[in-house]
Amino acid sequence: MKKYCLIACALFFAGLLQLQAAYILIPMDEKSQRNHLKAYGITYWILSNNIEAWWLLNYRGGSFAFPHSPLFERECRTRDVSFEVIPDAQFNRILAEIENPEANMDALKLEKPPKIAVYSPDVSFGPGSEIGQAIQPWDDAVTLALTYAEIPYDVLYDTEVLSERLSLYDWLHLHHEDFTGQFGRFYRGYNNQPWYREMVSFQEGLATKNGFEKVSQLKLAVVKKIREFVAGGGFMFAMCSATDSYDIALAADGHDICAPMYDGDPVEPNVDSKLDFSQTFAFRDFQLTRDPLEYEFSTIDHNEGRQLVAEQDYFTLFDFSAKWDPIPTMLTQCHTRTVKGFMGQTTAFRNNFIKPEVLVLGETKPAAEARYLHGTFGQGFWTFYAGHDPEDYRHYVNDPETDLSLHPNSPGYRLILNNILFPAARKKQRKT
Repeated sequence: MKKYCLIACALFFAGLLQLQAAYILIPMDEKSQRNHLKAYGITYWILSNNIEAWWLLNYRGGSFAFPHSPLFERECRTRDVSFEVIPDAQFNRILAEIENPEANMDALKLEKPPKIAVYSPDVSFGPGSEIGQAIQPWDDAVTLALTYAEIPYDVLYDTEVLSERLSLYDWLHLHHEDFTGQFGRFYRGYNNQPWYREMVSFQEGLATKNGFEKVSQLKLAVVKKIREFVAGGGFMFAMCSATDSYDIALAADGHDICAPMYDGDPVEPNVDSKLDFSQTFAFRDFQLTRDPLEYEFSTIDHNEGRQLVAEQDYFTLFDFSAKWDPIPTMLTQCHTRTVKGFMGQTTAFRNNFIKPEVLVLGETKPAAEARYLHGTFGQGFWTFYAGHDPEDYRHYVNDPETDLSLHPNSPGYRLILNNILFPAARKKQRKT
């Protein structure tokens, strides 16, 4: 009897050890994963619990893995994220497969969840002061993605940026913003709308509060603070008009590019010839749009004259070497290489205005345009992603926000979430 008890105990402890040595694999291929977007939130949550995770680049669509726990398994079920429980030996075989020099795959450790900030005016700036939804009558794809994936973030705006709050964060998002001080160039269509007048009044008040005579001067100061953040090792992710207007503000430093309806005095003569492209992150040799009433900042954006209809508007993600180029490989992880296009105030970047050192991650080759760019500045990184909402082809002012529960496997939104997890990768593995 004693012998049988010893055998039973041995089998019990062997099973317990096997369970403890097991891993949870979150597959990210097209057929196996019910909810790609929430899978990123699970991985972020795991990191928040001080557990390291693996990002298996190019393995089944860029899968995630972490040590098994009944708590983690329950969380995956709660969030409706597909997962597989695999023994330690099987996980080691996967790592061996990935390490094969002939395989375009890599396994990166994710160590610490990045602290995330979103640059947005929808925030209180002091006791009793609060900004209503009317000041920003459009949604933000990144905050939609973060909220749906259940990834926490803080909201900052100009006053916080200028008061050095950015140093508390690893990752900063900029969306439908105008860093040139021209209020999004909404004047022609919306200058009589209450939300537009409220936005102008609010922005002018912020400029005064922070010691500037013009909104353009305030925004330039903010742009420079963000540049310092990136140079110091931060990661900046910009979408839509925050991309080109950011570089335009840097190139126009010290020059007035705003028409009278935006700042009360004329544009500086011959200002195009005075732009300094050595200061920009991504673009060069562009010209400013001369008509101040046109809903366009410069020649960077490929919007007018595009010969693509919605049904044919797709862009292709480039393939990179996972072992030699892990950063662009991380940023392009997806269950498809072809992503549905989407428009915005900045829809796409004309190839001839992109600096040669900038890495193009995704392009629409027939249209000679790029949709997804990446680069470095100082010790940090930046990414520009054109378009407004990956699941709303033409998103207009006052349109309802996208319900991501209807798009849990969106390739376009996956690219956003790749950028959010990128800073969690072990720093010594970030090769460029």
